[in-house]
Amino acid sequence: MVKIGGVLVCILIVAMDVVAGVLGIQAEIAQNKAYPSQDAFKLGLAAAGILGLAHVIANLLGGCMCICSQEQLQKASPHRQLSVACFIFTWIILVVGLTMLVVGTRSNSKSRASCGFTHHHFFSIGGILCFVHGLFCVAYYVSATAAVSEEKHGGHA
Repeated sequence: MVKIGGVLVCILIVAMDVVAGVLGIQAEIAQNKAYPSQDAFKLGLAAAGILGLAHVIANLLGGCMCICSQEQLQKASPHRQLSVACFIFTWIILVVGLTMLVVGTRSNSKSRASCGFTHHHFFSIGGILCFVHGLFCVAYYVSATAAVSEEKHGGHA
């Protein structure tokens, strides 16, 4: 039976990542209208903050799926292996997406008006990665909770 709490967590994570992605894309649009753009700066900052918060929530609520060696990974259940893979991907996507959003945000800062990266689509790439981050976070959360449930019941899939 599907637990309503798990569904709500997944919806929360996806909603936060979608909001972050939309804000990132809106920041790109604002930047294209005027550079540097205070609106793009604010939208990019909000997108980066929401992406980071979504990541923290997914990792805190998903738990820690620690595997310290290749041998442990090979012996682990399929759910645990999937959760570890998704965990790694969420971190990679977070680092790249957050970097894109921060670079775009910094380039629209008033203090950096004369020198910055323009028209490199940092915001839109970061925004798209927010959507991808949401997918992998949900996959991580679901597989991690399945692995924990499986281990509590003593069976392997």
